[in-house]
Amino acid sequence: MFKHKRTDGTQKSHKYGFMVKLNRNSLVLQKSGSHEDVSYDKAQSLTLGISASPEEVACWGESFEKLLSSKAGLQAFTRFLKTEFSEENIEFWLACEDYKKCSTPEELSSKAKTIFETFIRREAPKEVNLDFNTKQATSKNILQPELFSFDSAQATIYRLMEKDSYPRFLKSNICSELAMGRHSGRPALRRRSRSFTYSDFQDVKSNHAVWL
Repeated sequence: MFKHKRTDGTQKSHKYGFMVKLNRNSLVLQKSGSHEDVSYDKAQSLTLGISASPEEVACWGESFEKLLSSKAGLQAFTRFLKTEFSEENIEFWLACEDYKKCSTPEELSSKAKTIFETFIRREAPKEVNLDFNTKQATSKNILQPELFSFDSAQATIYRLMEKDSYPRFLKSNICSELAMGRHSGRPALRRRSRSFTYSDFQDVKSNHAVWL
């Protein structure tokens, strides 16, 4: 019987390990006053309206892919990137995902031009960080757009976010707030006091007949 309990504990420890790390990071950041992370007050405002259970948040720590496959995870990560002024990376990645859904040559051409002008050309309004060869190859690909025209560029930005922004997001106060369940934006339900006032006691006495 005791052996069974120890086995269950081992299985659960992996599931909640990420949440424990988040809580530890939260305490360290709060004590250190690190200027590299979002303040707790701001983190609370950034998590408003994001619906994710602590268990779902824990899954985000398993892989970057799981984070992006979660609607709430994607929303939280996007807000985090905005605090770092690098939201163009996730916006470009999402634009590429949408581009792959094109069904006609005309749609491919139109969206390819928009993505290139917005994210790839030199001094584009939301230019992403691509190496010279990738940028050149992508520029050639869109001359005759195909569904795979942005694959190389998208993969480059994906790896950049995975190696750079993703680890910081997992250690951020935003993620910690969500892991602790403070995310709905709804006022917390106030628990009624267990103490009785004199008037409460009088009400109980007057209704004692109900208990008989």
